[in-house]
Amino acid sequence: MLEPGDWVRALRGPIVVLGAGGFVGANLLRRLLKHREDVFGVVRSLPTWRLDGIDRRHILEADLIDLAAARNLVTNVRPRTIFNCVAYGAYSFETDFDLIYRTNFSALVQLVELLAETDFTAFIHAGSSSEYGTKSAGPLEEGSLQPNSHYSVSKAAASNYIAYAGKVRRLPIVNLRLYSVYGPLEDTSRLIPNLVAKGLNGSFPPLVDPNTSRDFIYIDDVCDAFAQAAARLTPDIYGEALNIGTGRGTTIRQLAKIAADVFAIGEEPIFGSMAGRSWDLPDWYAAPGKAERLLNWTAKTDLATGLKLTSEWVRSLEGLDAGAMTKRSANPRRRSISAIIACYKDEPAIPVMYQRLTDTFKKLDINYEIIFVNDGSPDNSAARILEISATDPHVLGITHSRNFGSQMAFRSGMEMSVMQASVLLDGDLQDPPELIEQFYHRWIDGYDVVYGRRIKRDMPFVWSVLYKAFYRIFAMLSYVEIPHDAGDFSLIDRRVVSWLLRCPERDLFLRGLRAYIGFRQTGVDYVRPKRAFGESTNNLLKNLEWAKRGIFSFSNAPLKLLSAGGTVLLCLSIVLGLIVTVLRIWVPNIAPRGATTLLLASLFFGAVNLFAIGLVGEYIAKIMEEVKARPRLIRAGLIRNGETSQLLPDESTRS
Repeated sequence: MLEPGDWVRALRGPIVVLGAGGFVGANLLRRLLKHREDVFGVVRSLPTWRLDGIDRRHILEADLIDLAAARNLVTNVRPRTIFNCVAYGAYSFETDFDLIYRTNFSALVQLVELLAETDFTAFIHAGSSSEYGTKSAGPLEEGSLQPNSHYSVSKAAASNYIAYAGKVRRLPIVNLRLYSVYGPLEDTSRLIPNLVAKGLNGSFPPLVDPNTSRDFIYIDDVCDAFAQAAARLTPDIYGEALNIGTGRGTTIRQLAKIAADVFAIGEEPIFGSMAGRSWDLPDWYAAPGKAERLLNWTAKTDLATGLKLTSEWVRSLEGLDAGAMTKRSANPRRRSISAIIACYKDEPAIPVMYQRLTDTFKKLDINYEIIFVNDGSPDNSAARILEISATDPHVLGITHSRNFGSQMAFRSGMEMSVMQASVLLDGDLQDPPELIEQFYHRWIDGYDVVYGRRIKRDMPFVWSVLYKAFYRIFAMLSYVEIPHDAGDFSLIDRRVVSWLLRCPERDLFLRGLRAYIGFRQTGVDYVRPKRAFGESTNNLLKNLEWAKRGIFSFSNAPLKLLSAGGTVLLCLSIVLGLIVTVLRIWVPNIAPRGATTLLLASLFFGAVNLFAIGLVGEYIAKIMEEVKARPRLIRAGLIRNGETSQLLPDESTRS
């Protein structure tokens, strides 16, 4: 007979566990990691107490409601086996109905549609017995669903989508309807952890109606069901729903008696001292015959044994803050940032930038990633990034096939980022990483974009005046409100990043797009220092190109000035023509003699025409650049964990 580890080793990798910060997901991730290395847990944000002690290389952060984050996950990991344990709304205090549907249904559809374009081999979805709603006493999978809560409706909708995806589109996907799962790492506000904790002290927690029954199933049995479903997933099972429970309804009275025997509790339980959930029903148990028939799976752990095993975990919590191990008191503060550094001829600055960023993020005590974008740099920037990534899993390197410019380097990093905010920095250390601390606190205060405002530049006076003049002229000409002296250095919330990535233009001017998108924005003043290493790659011509890019991207003023100027000159020409005609008739000898006047007029109007054609040509050139629709950028490779992988056009790695 096959052991649980045999089922795990039979799976196709890479394997991802979505919702790995949750109770079922965390147990499943830990179980899988005992048998293989190509397993990754995906969480919405870090830190999460259930994953303490797991190597950071096996944890990825992504908000799967966000399309860009979901696409990045699928593109970067290319998972073959997916366990989806993402859910919201099962707890009575999770009442945001919009988030319930987006998490349990919309995000599932979005993810499966992205995976449908890949060669994945198994998608095992953690459904819920709540899908049955009012039909809770041993329902069969083939029966109709009668949901009785927002959570129930959302999970039932997900089940129907899975049936369509599996049976009609023949995608390898199945839905496991889980019953009352319990065991180590369960939320400490739940019944079983409370019962065990109180039982170890010889008492009972508050209990609901004694006749209410539940199908309690131990977490290890559920993890076995996931592994067996993925390993045994054949086309005849695609789209099926399977009940995962013991098939026994245990009343609260019976549960209390078992707990009294296991923990030698002397006192009597007080039933009805706790209110049940609004959608709770008296009898709630599974009919697991289909899972046994198709997967050869049955629950093996009886309730008394499960309580004893859970008690070992509860004892390990002694001295810890159990109140922090529940969603009820979870801190919603945003705590993850991607630093995206555009590197071109910045080889000596890269190690310094890395150290200063690391010190800043550790001081803030947040989760982070550092993305160095080697934008076709002719020096050894790639080698420096490779060395750093070998010692720090927080570091990711992107190598472009040639120099696409800093704006595309920032876009490339944002496309690969999976954190809750992105910080954009130039690689020459003119953007001080220590300022991120101030950015972070303004972000926590509720701002979606926090940009650095250069109140002074450590450069020659003339250049400083020219830069200030440009920002003010640009602000006057632009049809969006552009903040003065604000460069690319900024912290941008993931929501705003997602909108930035939806902007299709190829001739990017990010600081203008950032202002165009809006949301709550604020600035932080700082003095911009000189370049720390080497010589600046900017010069007068490049700065003029920057000015043209900004003005032609966010202003129609030049065209309007041409129209106004043309109108004025046309009117002037008509008036002068009438005057000359009248004078010619009445005073013939007053007409100008020689060609000087005619020559000057021709030169003037010819210059105006050429200037006008040039301005129109700039706009036409931008239009031409956009309609050609060439790739915005080309990633030649990724650098992670001291290894370089070459990328193909579909973003898969070359074998």
